[in-house]
Amino acid sequence: MAKGKVVKKKKNTASDRKQVNMKLVLSGTCDVCKTPCNRGIRYREMMKEPGALGKGVPCILTRTFS
Repeated sequence: MAKGKVVKKKKNTASDRKQVNMKLVLSGTCDVCKTPCNRGIRYREMMKEPGALGKGVPCILTRTFS
């Protein structure tokens, strides 16, 4: 009987997975959005209050995979 080579399967590591990137958008962008999401609506309402400070919210519509 002939001996065959053993082929080892490559395990998926964390570096092999696709990473999701989303742009940060401000409340003005959420105001004119055609398909508002829950996160954007909450952020927009929070920014309407006087003295509110915000740095933006990740927009699910701008996600890209890398």
